[in-house]
Amino acid sequence: MVKRWILLIIVAFFGAGVLSAQVAEIGICGGVSFYMGDLNPKGVFKGSMPAGGLLFRYNISPRFAFKATALFGSIKGDDAKTGNTGRNLNFTSPLSELSAQIEINFLRLFNERGANPFTPYLFAGVGVFSFNPQTELGQKTYDLQPLGTEGQGLIDPNTGESYGKKYSLISFSIPFGFGMRVNFLKYCCIGIEWGFSKTFTDYLDDVSKNYVDRDFLFIERTELVANLADRTLNELPNGDPDFHKAGTARGNNAKTTDWYSFATVSFTIKLNYKQDCLKDKRTFSKSYKRNTVNKRKAN
Repeated sequence: MVKRWILLIIVAFFGAGVLSAQVAEIGICGGVSFYMGDLNPKGVFKGSMPAGGLLFRYNISPRFAFKATALFGSIKGDDAKTGNTGRNLNFTSPLSELSAQIEINFLRLFNERGANPFTPYLFAGVGVFSFNPQTELGQKTYDLQPLGTEGQGLIDPNTGESYGKKYSLISFSIPFGFGMRVNFLKYCCIGIEWGFSKTFTDYLDDVSKNYVDRDFLFIERTELVANLADRTLNELPNGDPDFHKAGTARGNNAKTTDWYSFATVSFTIKLNYKQDCLKDKRTFSKSYKRNTVNKRKAN
């Protein structure tokens, strides 16, 4: 099912380019990406990292546009930055998203002399994204998903219940947000945009549910997995680490999912300016000429 959606979005992104280039734009964007979840519950733009991508826009009318984007960035979170030394988890992850969106302009947008050249807009759509949470220990970097730090793939020795399957590194998202576009010269458009993406996974940071018994992870997996699952800095009176009891919460709320965000500046070039005439160009041109003649008569 995921592969089908990926294929559909790829077709929308690249197939749109073969449409009549009457009002089409293609370009690049750059900015930052960040995430909000268990290891960054409230910090907007906290832990921002460089991001960039490609975009295609098809202007359906002065009010509406279709947009396809391919965005690439990274996200990270660190309990040490929020003072949660009792949990002391951290991660970084590459992040890639393919999406198809609809833009709604607040103002009617034109690229002709005397016409309105800019507009704020809202956008929303659907996307597919990939991620891969990693962490460092002893100057080595480890991919967290294959390790199953919350017991994924194992059976609880006390209850006989499964800890569930390992989460997928590809998932769906619902991107939405707002921006501003400005047309200038004959062929160019520059824009600024901030979008959030609601995901359907709580594992962007490899943290969601409860702690698994450390000795059980040590036996069934490895000492490395046990050490990465519980990295608390709290200590017992004798100086040993005060590891969490099995079943206590590891994530903030397993019922909520993680979010990520891209904030970018874009530059696009129109593919065919000669045909870059929206449906009501003739109406606009007549109105513009009439107003010009009336001003001259008035003077």
